[in-house]
Amino acid sequence: MASNITISPIAGPVTVSAGGTLLGESRNALEMKEGTYPPVVYVPRGDIDMGKLVRTERATTCPWKGQASYYSITTPDGMLDNAVWSYEEPKAGVAPIAGHLAFYPDRVTVTRR
Repeated sequence: MASNITISPIAGPVTVSAGGTLLGESRNALEMKEGTYPPVVYVPRGDIDMGKLVRTERATTCPWKGQASYYSITTPDGMLDNAVWSYEEPKAGVAPIAGHLAFYPDRVTVTRR
């Protein structure tokens, strides 16, 4: 049984920061709603300072989205381990999130304006 997933563009800018460090701003972010989970914001990689991210060995698999890869964030206060994930080759039903990053809300602040 497939998960009930919807992906929609977010109107207006989204700002992403972690540990007082601005990671980026986007006017092309997407919101994914999946079943009863809280909505997740996906930001295009091109709108994030990838120089502040370090790819890790962590990988997980979702039956509806595919394999996720993870990144840690470098901040002045240290490393935020595996705080970011990305579906680099998502399954067809969620293809719009390819090339986007998502962030754990307990470690990264995503602000909609």
